[in-house]
Amino acid sequence: MSSEKENPGETAEPEQLALIRETVRQAKVPRAKPRTWRGAALAKELPVARVVVNKGSLHLDQFFDYAVPEELDEAAQPGVRVRVRFGAGAHQVKNGRREGGRLIDGFLVERRATSDYSGPLAALADVVSPEPVLGPELLGLARAVADRYAGSLADVLQLAVPPRSARAEGRPSPEPLPPPAAPEPGSWTRYERGPAFLDSLARGGAPRAVWNALPGPHWAEEIARAVGATLASGRGALVVVPDGRAAGRVDAALTAVLGEGRHALLTAEAGPEKRYAQWLAVRRGAVRAVVGTRAAMFAPVRDLGLVVIWDDGDGSHSEPHAPQPHAREVLLLRAAHDRCAFLLGSTGCTVEAAQLVESGWAKALFAGREQVRRAAPLIRTVGDGELARDEAARAARLPSLAWQTVREGLKTGPVLVQVPRRGYVPRLACERCRTPARCRHCAGPLEAPEQQELHCGWCGRGASDWHCVECGSTRLRAQVVGARRTAEELGRAFPAVPVRTSGRDHILDTVPGRPALVVSTPGAEPVAEGGYAAALLLDGWAMLGRPDLRAGEEALRRWIDAASLVRGQPDGGTVVVVAEPTLRPVQALVRWDPVGHAQRELAERAELGFPPVSRMAAVTGPPEAVAGLLAAAGLPADAEVLGPVPLPVVRPGGPRRPGDPPPGEQWERALVRVPPGSGAALATALKQARAARMTRGGGDPVRIRVDPPDIG
Repeated sequence: MSSEKENPGETAEPEQLALIRETVRQAKVPRAKPRTWRGAALAKELPVARVVVNKGSLHLDQFFDYAVPEELDEAAQPGVRVRVRFGAGAHQVKNGRREGGRLIDGFLVERRATSDYSGPLAALADVVSPEPVLGPELLGLARAVADRYAGSLADVLQLAVPPRSARAEGRPSPEPLPPPAAPEPGSWTRYERGPAFLDSLARGGAPRAVWNALPGPHWAEEIARAVGATLASGRGALVVVPDGRAAGRVDAALTAVLGEGRHALLTAEAGPEKRYAQWLAVRRGAVRAVVGTRAAMFAPVRDLGLVVIWDDGDGSHSEPHAPQPHAREVLLLRAAHDRCAFLLGSTGCTVEAAQLVESGWAKALFAGREQVRRAAPLIRTVGDGELARDEAARAARLPSLAWQTVREGLKTGPVLVQVPRRGYVPRLACERCRTPARCRHCAGPLEAPEQQELHCGWCGRGASDWHCVECGSTRLRAQVVGARRTAEELGRAFPAVPVRTSGRDHILDTVPGRPALVVSTPGAEPVAEGGYAAALLLDGWAMLGRPDLRAGEEALRRWIDAASLVRGQPDGGTVVVVAEPTLRPVQALVRWDPVGHAQRELAERAELGFPPVSRMAAVTGPPEAVAGLLAAAGLPADAEVLGPVPLPVVRPGGPRRPGDPPPGEQWERALVRVPPGSGAALATALKQARAARMTRGGGDPVRIRVDPPDIG
């Protein structure tokens, strides 16, 4: 029996206190906080740790060496998170060791026997966690992304490695499951090379394809079957989609095709702890397949065999935080580095996707015209001529054809009404033939803000003598139709029909298959059970007239995405688009030919030197700062500087978009354009010039964005 039971009235407290005091007396390693490890012995082997510190400044984009205390020797392994002191001066040296500075986080990337730095080293302050989260493959990818986008490695690692959750790290990940059997082709048989693509994945091949998906709900299941074929070969797969709604559809499809426990879902909706636990399961090899939104492009999938990006034209794939990489370009880097398969899928087709096929880097994966006609709805157009002659259109901003289509559609199911969101500002075009008004010097878009003199939005040159190169007219047009009023008119016209809205403030995921009017902004369209009976695509000029090089491509993508939710023509599905039928994007919609539209856009951009045939960088900031950086940068000899031009002044208290200048300040933007092959040299030159300015003058207000998505 214990002494406690023998003498219940006594306590062990005096004995415990004595043990604690004796332990403190015998402690030999200093425990001062924050730790300096003054006098502590260093690791006997590889006593130098190479660290990337969490400092995104370009002039600090390098590794720093630290001494490894003997007590941290076992935990300080490559890939772990560490705490270091940063910023101590050369005079802050005691007993041969640098001390002082501010405690910051970092990653240990390598252990070395000696340091390239000849002076005294500071010691690692602490190892935050023994979990190695930064492997050599992820480090190499982050370095490549930083170099491509003129950014710092630390900024990319902030995007690539999620914040730590100690509770998630403490839980073991599940045991990996054996590879599944290769799935059947399923609906991939609708595509001419679909079964062959899956067969190549299952045999361990690395096919690269640009996939023009048929309209309808099958795309998520088709992605799941491609992932399943890759897992069957013993490799991993990564799928990146634009938003949580799309991720949920692919997640459900993967569960249906592969079963539970074979994939991880990485989205912001999961919360920090659950997301980190899923990320750790991927890094530890417990699961080999990942589906997620933008940040999942860096997911550390083991033995990567396939990368997939869905709807690469969606703006959500462009990261708003420095250095602002695009998911498509990151996955292209991964496919090249890991020599894995690549699949770019969409119901539309971007110019970048068309370029991948034209260059021969990827093969086109498409369905025959008979399959397209069977899956796509009937497309009807209403142009300006019909609107001018239509009494209903003049009274309620909706043509008679639209009213009739809505009435017929509501007999069998819901009807989708797509209206442009507020804030669409049209570019200028010829009033007679609708040809976009462009600068004769650089082919940039012409602008006349607040009825001022006409000038180029890229190079700033005046264009007072403009005339249309197609028809010779000198009259310009800009038009926006009120979307909110149109939605109100629909509600009044069909009072017995429920009206549901989906937009920025409240986005619906699905709607029942019962008759209803569903009014949605582009990109927020919910999926209807059984498909929509009809759809109206209103205010086409508001989308086609945006001051953006991608206006036509973006309008067609939005229209096709919405029309893909409508039943096929054999089932009575009809789509009415209110836009001039002679315009190229409208004709591409009528023919359901997004690939042809992208190919023609690519040919025009090649002739004019526009991206993606060329590479561009946007330099924005105060006028003197932009001029100083461009003057100091050793730009490639074939670089062409367009501008600078003034940016709109943001009024204090008004709405701000990412990249806007500070309220009340007048900033300028210059575009630097280089031909193919000089993109890396351009990024390096701009990065070095900005780093030099930051070294000399501290903070630098100039912002650099390589491959800006919107250039006017």
